[in-house]
Amino acid sequence: MEKFDLIVVGAGTAGCLTAKTAAKAGLKVCLIDRKRSEDIGEKVCGDAVGKHHLDAVSLAYPKGEELHNRVQGVKIYSPDMETVFEIKGERLYGFILNRRLFGQRLLHDAVDAGATLLHSTIATDPILQHGFVKGVMAKNLKTGSKTQQQSRVVVDASGFTAVLRKKLPPQIGIDLNVNNEDVEACYREIRSLAKADVDLDFCEIYLDQTVSPGGYYWIFPEGEKRVNVGLGVAMTKGFPNPKNQLYREVLSQPMFKGSTLVKGGAWYVPTRRPLDCLTGNGIVVVGDAACQVNPIHGGGIGPSMMGGKLAGETIAEALEKNDVSREGLWQYNVKYMRFYGAKQAGLDIFRLFLLQSVTNEDINYGLKYRLVTEEDVLKVSMGEKLHLNIAEKTLRAFRGMGKLSLLRRLRDVANLLKKMKTLYLNYPTSPEDFEEWQKKTHELMKEAHQRLSRKPH
Repeated sequence: MEKFDLIVVGAGTAGCLTAKTAAKAGLKVCLIDRKRSEDIGEKVCGDAVGKHHLDAVSLAYPKGEELHNRVQGVKIYSPDMETVFEIKGERLYGFILNRRLFGQRLLHDAVDAGATLLHSTIATDPILQHGFVKGVMAKNLKTGSKTQQQSRVVVDASGFTAVLRKKLPPQIGIDLNVNNEDVEACYREIRSLAKADVDLDFCEIYLDQTVSPGGYYWIFPEGEKRVNVGLGVAMTKGFPNPKNQLYREVLSQPMFKGSTLVKGGAWYVPTRRPLDCLTGNGIVVVGDAACQVNPIHGGGIGPSMMGGKLAGETIAEALEKNDVSREGLWQYNVKYMRFYGAKQAGLDIFRLFLLQSVTNEDINYGLKYRLVTEEDVLKVSMGEKLHLNIAEKTLRAFRGMGKLSLLRRLRDVANLLKKMKTLYLNYPTSPEDFEEWQKKTHELMKEAHQRLSRKPH
């Protein structure tokens, strides 16, 4: 039986970046994935990634068959379609990927760096010894054979299913479960259009609490006559089937008349701030398994790659110091929370307001009267503070329409967002102070739910 320094379960964006980074640092790495090697990278996804995310992990931009399209920004539509925010700029320049080929590149990078790939293999359980994770039980899907794979550290990069995280004992200190209301159920199709009817420069996002309650639907351009179109809904009680909603409300629109299905599928995305703690004795959690996803639009390629890179670096440092305890791996928490987690936490507050508490009428008014501007939305999406554009004229108009409660709650959003981001920027540097930090965070989230999750009268 071979023993590794590190076993990474899941060869997605997070897992491949973890494995590559650790292998380049000289660690003996095993990368496990349930898919066949040639299918790794294939995933139901929005397929979009920002240029700045690739820059952050020093990855070459996609080209050739790996690149479907370049986009300059995003258009956000109000429910009544009367207001469109066009948001563009250097920080929103991005790429629509061939997801499988991009994933294959990341896989090859990891293997070329020295990682050993076990494909067509599932990790069924963590191996626990004396309060530490010491490897995984694995099963080869082709032969049915079961083996023990031992290592000094294990990374759960298995995506939303979080196959290892959910089987950890509570005393490890990592959240085992994610609430359904913090998850989006999504359905997406790649469709070939009958005629060219696509703005190649922009990804389009449509806000409509009737069509996609707690979420949105999107149309991303892959080419002049080919689009990635999908719909996500929050998994709150009685949520509608996203595929049915897509067919009834979106694919029935004129631009899709005569279009043909290329491929489609469903998946789930955690849309919340990251888990409070991402490390335990001998284990680290990255990617969707760690809720490393933008809470507003569900984009996870960028943050999961950064999570993987930081995890790989931290694990290499911990092994060099011969300390793979929760404390020895703790700097991964600090690095990730301060780099990207603070942004996610702020956006989680904004999500409660924008996607889970306001009505279509509120959104229409808010965008029409520009309570926030395109620049404000851009800044908030990048983790900056929320600026409110409430002039006296707007105040009078909203008073006359009985919308003052919306203005008050928007002010609450700005204040809560700032407080939450500050908490994450001051993430505790050691586990000793974690319990107090976690208590403050949960109290602030409880306050946010109480103040923002009510429909205004």
